[in-house]
Order: sequence, then structure tokens, then C-alpha cells
Amino acid sequence: MSIMGDDLINFSSVLKMSYNFLAGREFLKRKKFREKKKLISVSLPFSDLAYAAGAIPVFPIRMQIFDINRYLIAMNSATSFFGWSTVVKFLGFVKQFDTMKIADNIIGEVIKSLNIKYNEMYDLGVENGISSDFCYGIKALFGMHVTKGKNVDASLNFTIRCSAYNKYLESLKVFVPNQIWVETPPRDIGNAVEIVQGNILNAISELENITGNIVTDNSLKKQFRFRNQIIRYYKTILYEISDSDFYPCNPATFAEILSLLSISFQDYNSDVMRYLDNISQLVKEMRERIRKGIGMDVSKMPKIFFTPMFGGWEPKIHEFIYEFGGRALYADWDVMGFLQEIDISNDPIEGYARSLLYTATRGFGCDNNILTDSYLKIAKKLKADGIVFNQLFGCHSITNCYSMLKEKTRRFEIPTTVINFNKIGENVEQVKTRLGAFMEMFK
Repeated sequence: MSIMGDDLINFSSVLKMSYNFLAGREFLKRKKFREKKKLISVSLPFSDLAYAAGAIPVFPIRMQIFDINRYLIAMNSATSFFGWSTVVKFLGFVKQFDTMKIADNIIGEVIKSLNIKYNEMYDLGVENGISSDFCYGIKALFGMHVTKGKNVDASLNFTIRCSAYNKYLESLKVFVPNQIWVETPPRDIGNAVEIVQGNILNAISELENITGNIVTDNSLKKQFRFRNQIIRYYKTILYEISDSDFYPCNPATFAEILSLLSISFQDYNSDVMRYLDNISQLVKEMRERIRKGIGMDVSKMPKIFFTPMFGGWEPKIHEFIYEFGGRALYADWDVMGFLQEIDISNDPIEGYARSLLYTATRGFGCDNNILTDSYLKIAKKLKADGIVFNQLFGCHSITNCYSMLKEKTRRFEIPTTVINFNKIGENVEQVKTRLGAFMEMFK
């Protein structure tokens, strides 16, 4: 998944978040072996209970070695002496005279390295017996655990409406014997909150046994408070800044930042306080650039809502949309209900239970009617001019609702098209051609 663009070197916050994501292996090794912290594998944004228990949640691809790390580590070392802002200013200065395109080549290598690694994990999943009927995301997640599952102390599993995803979670016990489950009813039946609260308490008890730490109401409230603050900054970027007629960077770069947020939000790069500092700085940097008129006028460029992406998508999408005169927006976590704040005014476990129920019943939803309503609601919230729907091969739960979505968007006169995705780098030219034809509608 592409997480860097041509002018990302102008944002120290993005450089830090990118470094923290890609250099996660060394950070996690230090936490595990030097600080004796327990590593908890997470998929999707379900890391908060692990943090509250004093563990380190990790989205497992971050335990991989990326070829580009030597450049980022060198850059990070420089910041120890000069600070991030100084290094960023220096990179911006060098870029003006960079006839060999060294900065762009480094960025290109990062993108290439990450995409290659995702495809490697996909191939490993297939080679190790994952069902060919599963989508790209599940195959890649399975492959991540094939290679690094032995390094984590437990897997924290939350059920969702996708039966294939839940089966994948069950299969992880081969690589990660300690399985911690939080099941959520697909419908908000009479005692659903109490059921989820009980499941959360059981998960907390298991986390306490693994970590040796006691989870208190205060530790839960502290973590949920961090999450709520992160969500506010995330939504500021997603809705306030994306709605501006002037962007702090070109729209392709803005989409790169949204994709970085999408992937790193799952475990907050394994350090929630650091992540909160970085995303707050990102909002500050964006607002400051807009105030100074540094960026790009996008008032004539249609907003294209691309979804879903969390199960796998072609990273060149936003480059193509930009090339055809549009601006791509990614908002999967709000569609799926993960950007709802957790109520911590009273019992934090009840507040978390209600948040999980919202995700299950109003985000992912228990049927396609609710799910398509979620897509439509976020499209309106983004003030999208069009929707590109990403239909994943092997997805029988989330992306099989395009015809229903298209019918609903027709009533609101939002143009919609569908593209097919199986693996990064496949059928790229066909996708570009289809997007080109779609974008002609806005000229």
C-alpha cells in the first residue's frame, strides 16, 4: 500500500509516521526483548484493550524487514542531532536542486518495497493453504502470521459480519496458540450490550494473565481518551481539510496521507501517545500550510470517494484519479463505524461495548441494506461528486452489494462505477482505462 508521495517530505509528521510504520521491526524487538512487553497481534482497529493492559499491539506486517529501512534509519539518526523539522527543511531545500531525483527515488523505493511485501504475504497465505476463495486482505494477513506469528504472545480477535474473516481468525491458533476473543452480536438485540460487556471482561482477564498487569477503569479511560483524541484529528483531516478548496499539498499526496492513516490506525504504530502527537502535528502542519497559501487550488477538482480499501486495493488508484483531474478520498474506517468516539463519562466497559455494537450493527451492518446506507452516508458527509466501488475477488460479505449501492446513489444523482481487484499490480491498465472513462463525466 503506497504511503508516500512526491511532496510528503514537506510534512515532518508524515515522515515520522512513515518511519514508525516501516521501522516497526526494531522498535517491536526492543519492546519485546529489552522491555519484556507482550506483543498482541491485531487486525482492523481493535488495539485499545491491549494498550489498556500494558501490552504492545501490532499489525503483523510491521514485523517484516523492508529494504528501504536503511534510508529511513539514516534519516531518523540525523533527526537525533538536528530535529525532524530541520531535516524536513533540508530535504525540501535539497529537492530544489535534486537533478538525480534522489528524494523521489527513495520515496519510490518505499512504495515499491511495501507493495512487494504485501504481495509476498499474499503468496505465502496461498502457499500455506488459505482458501483461494478468500480476499486479498485475508490471504495477506494469513501470510503475515505464517512468517511472524511465533513472535507475538497472543492474537486479539473481534468478530465481524464477514464469515471468511472470522474463519481466518480461527485459523491463527496454528501460529498463535493464545487466542483472545471478543464476539459481538450482529444485531442490537435486547441484551446485546450486556453480552458484549461480558465478552470484553473475559478478554481483559486473559490479557491480564498474559501481561501480569491489572486493567482498571482508569487505564481503560486513559486509553479511550487517547483514541477519542486521535479520532477527532483524523476526522478533521477527513472532513474539514478535505472539504477545503485549497489543499496543503497536491491531491495525490493528500490521498497518500489518508492511506497512511488508514493502515497505521489499526495499531497506532504500536505507540498510541507517539501516534497522537504525530497526527496532531499533521493537522497543525496542514492548517499552517493552508494559512500561508502553500499547496494547491483544488476548487475545480471533483471529489471521488473510493471504497472499500481495507481488504486490499490498487495503490495507483489515487494517482490515476489525480491524473484525470480529480481528488481521491479514503474513509473506510468511518464507513465501518470505527471513528465513533467511546463514551467514558461513566462505565468505560459499557462505553466500549456500545462502540463495538455500533461498528457491528451500523457500520459493517448485519445486511447489505445497512452497509450500503453507511457508504451513502459517508459519501454525503464527504460531499463526494462520485464513488468508485472496489469489488474484491473472493469477498462475499462486504463488496457484493454494488448493485444495491448503485441503485441508491442513482436517487441522489451521485455517479458511481465499479472496478475489480485481486492483487496489487494486476490489471492496472484496465483499471486506469475504466477510471479515465468515469472521470470524463466530470468534464
